[in-house]
Amino acid sequence: MSLLRCHACPVPLSPSRHHKRLPCPRLHLFATRSRPSLALPSLSKSLHRHPFRCSSMSVQEDTPASQLQDSLLHSRAYWVNKSLIAWNVDIEDGSCFLYASKCASLAVTDDGIQAGYDVKIKLERAGGPLPANVIEKFPHIQDYGAFELPPALDAKTLLKCQLAVAIFRSDGRCCDATGLQLPGVLDELFAYTGPLGAVFSEEAISLYLWAPTAQTVRAFLYREPLGGDPFEIVALEEVEGVWTAQAPKDWEGCYYVYEVCVYHWTTLQVEKCYANDPYSRGLSSDGRRTLLVNLNSEALKPEEWDKLADKKPCIKCCADISIYELHIRDFSANDGTVPPDVRGGYEAFTLQESAGVQHLKKLSDAGITHVHLLPTFQFAGVDDEKEKWKFVDVKKLEELPPDSDEQQFQITAIQNEDGYNWGYNPVLWGVPKGSYASNPNGPSRTVEFRRMVQALNKIGLRVVMDVVYNHLHASGPFDENSVLDKIVPGYYLRRNADGFIEHSTCINNTASEHFMVERLILDDLLCWAVDYKVDGFRFDLMGHIMKRTMLRAKAALHGLSKERDGVDGSCVYIYGEGWDFGEVAKNGRGINASQFNLCGTGIGSFNDRIRDAILGGSPFGHPLQQGFATGLYLQRNGHDHGTQAKEKLMLALSKDHIQVGMAANLRDYVFTNHEGNELIDFQVKGSEVLTYDGSPVAYALCPTETVNYVSAHDNETLFDIVSLKTPMPISVDERCRMNHLATSIIALSQGVPFFHCGDELLRSKSLDRDSYNSGDWFNRLDFTYSDNNWGVGLPPKEKNEKNWLLIKPRLADPSFKPQKSNILAAVDNFLNVLRIRYSSPLFRLRTANAIQDRVRFLNTGPSQIPGVIVMSIEDGHEGVPGLTQLDPIYSYIALVINACPSEVSFASLALQAKALQLHPVQVMSTDEIVKSSSFEASSGCFTIPARTTSVFVEPRNI
Repeated sequence: MSLLRCHACPVPLSPSRHHKRLPCPRLHLFATRSRPSLALPSLSKSLHRHPFRCSSMSVQEDTPASQLQDSLLHSRAYWVNKSLIAWNVDIEDGSCFLYASKCASLAVTDDGIQAGYDVKIKLERAGGPLPANVIEKFPHIQDYGAFELPPALDAKTLLKCQLAVAIFRSDGRCCDATGLQLPGVLDELFAYTGPLGAVFSEEAISLYLWAPTAQTVRAFLYREPLGGDPFEIVALEEVEGVWTAQAPKDWEGCYYVYEVCVYHWTTLQVEKCYANDPYSRGLSSDGRRTLLVNLNSEALKPEEWDKLADKKPCIKCCADISIYELHIRDFSANDGTVPPDVRGGYEAFTLQESAGVQHLKKLSDAGITHVHLLPTFQFAGVDDEKEKWKFVDVKKLEELPPDSDEQQFQITAIQNEDGYNWGYNPVLWGVPKGSYASNPNGPSRTVEFRRMVQALNKIGLRVVMDVVYNHLHASGPFDENSVLDKIVPGYYLRRNADGFIEHSTCINNTASEHFMVERLILDDLLCWAVDYKVDGFRFDLMGHIMKRTMLRAKAALHGLSKERDGVDGSCVYIYGEGWDFGEVAKNGRGINASQFNLCGTGIGSFNDRIRDAILGGSPFGHPLQQGFATGLYLQRNGHDHGTQAKEKLMLALSKDHIQVGMAANLRDYVFTNHEGNELIDFQVKGSEVLTYDGSPVAYALCPTETVNYVSAHDNETLFDIVSLKTPMPISVDERCRMNHLATSIIALSQGVPFFHCGDELLRSKSLDRDSYNSGDWFNRLDFTYSDNNWGVGLPPKEKNEKNWLLIKPRLADPSFKPQKSNILAAVDNFLNVLRIRYSSPLFRLRTANAIQDRVRFLNTGPSQIPGVIVMSIEDGHEGVPGLTQLDPIYSYIALVINACPSEVSFASLALQAKALQLHPVQVMSTDEIVKSSSFEASSGCFTIPARTTSVFVEPRNI
């Protein structure tokens, strides 16, 4: 998920005097009164979709009666610890009271909360600011006033009630009232580190549910995954906020659902919420019931499963990683070499002779180390029961013109009822998605997911799982996909100053700053790493997760051992999107896991700077803005970039950004930029090179903190963006070379290279900029290399209509479509640059110091040749002082990237007498153009063909 990208969500994107303490009245809580549950669904829905902000009223203002009556719909006060409530009001000479009602009968009138409460407690204004530990946890309320609770208060019992606070003037008139946000006090009183979920022993099954605000909890047990009556209803007992029950061992394989009787802040009622176990490890189809499944059961383990840790592909250092991003359904849904009943699912990866697996083998043999799978946990948006899916008539679509709007019309008509979605709609994080399994009920999804991991490992590929801990698909007490917000309402989701859920990530932002949210994330990661032997994790919108959580995640994963856990945790790599926006921006909710905050942690984050410099602009700018590889200044497309001088400067700045990225985007890497002169020591650090908005380009302190990429599942594919940004009259052959030029920059950079599946296939989505729900039609892959899916109709209207005028003539022009020969050449060239990367450790330097000492950029400063990057990497010689020797084969590497539409020559005095030769991989290439690259030692001059990346090496035996 990229910055501000919203997939499949209905919501627009859019901080002393000592007061006398009064004794606490004795609290009497009565049984919940029997009455209908008034859900106020339309009002609740409105508040969730369009959260609004209102500052709390001061006591000097008269609050309209109607506003007072609606005040409990808000939760503007925070119960931050057992002794303090924070509220942004000034009582002056007034008074403040806390009210509690177990049966949720609080009502506000002009005279305040006059009826419906079981308890009324006077609060005293605390002198001074909030405590430092409270401000650290809740920095957004640091300026709020604090109100003290009586020390003898039975807070644990009160927390099961509807709660409100109200302010009264000295004349007794109510000025303001509001509900409370409870995560602070819940964390202090109920933080829990014991067992959760279903725990299996030889004698019994024990259930544990953390639900400290619940009044009662029952488990409904079923024999079948769907339908029928429960064969048993078990009442759980509570101890310190954890509800427990024991079940006989023979219930394994049965299903259960929790009934949680709890006050829900969205309806202002005590609701009976029916939900799955947050720690579910198995489900029935569409997550309607939790399966009692023991992941340690031998029946669920593929053959040799427990020995997989010893058979995984070797990774000596995370700097050796390269990543290939892939969607499970994309991989095989269109593969005719895969049996129809297996296409689009886990089992397709186990078919060693399929076209898709054969392609993955080629990538693995060339150097790709990890396959990054888009979300594979239980998500909403795709029915698990395949017989319910709807399909289009593909043969009819194939007969339509390439620029027709009919294809997208038919696809979008069924897009929420077909089998396709990227999966960024989390329902339950800890269970494999049922629609990818042969049977969504029972343990099939567990077994088949494991077989998939095992099969990928077998062909030399480790597995990265895309985790989406930043938001949940649903909330509230009634939505069938809501889980966490039914168990402890208002705790798991991040709320704004008025108490409404934050939606900046898409919808229902989660709050990893809360103890049990962080714990759930960590437990989930460990489950995937230990029980499914996943090798890495990519964090969607990682910047919305706290840095502390990410550090604890890394420590927990790296603490795993083969002897104890069957996993070598030191090889688990974690990375993600470190974008800094929304309510967490600038550490608004604590120190978050943004790009700049993560330096020094070893956690990777995506480098959008190199992407934008290579392609031009950004995903949110004008679609025709060109970049280094798409013809900026060198081959204009007609878009107004400004004067020729401005365009030339833009190209030079883009080149600087790329060079910083090729040096692993290191904050302290020193080089000569477009303004500099190395002879007079005019150099800059990577952090001193600035982006268009004035922020530093570089943020990393070590190479593995940078994930370089030019294409991902978000936005147009690489081939599509090249086709959109380049001048219309150029040939498809030229566009193919631009495509390869872009991927070669990523493949030969320091840091961790990341490729979207299809970068190497000239993959097209018919210019769709957000294909998350565009069906198999727009997302098709062809591993026979016959077609790249260009020109299959105008992309879906919702996300693309504003660009249809640009898209339509390109799709209609047959010269834009690559032939099979173009695709085969692209695959071959991609494999070659991977082979080159893995031919020398010099392309995979492990430390910032090694990069600073060995990597140099030539063709810099004001006199540089526009559109040409020259990078050298120097190795030491055994027995010679200075650099250590890392590469036994090559002592020096130089690569030249020529983005120009014509051949260029570049000479350097520093390279005279170097015995540089074209890399053997390129000498043996089927690309006749790169073979014509040359180097003349006497002059130190390279001659490089148009739109070509050429790599030269100095063998040690010369």
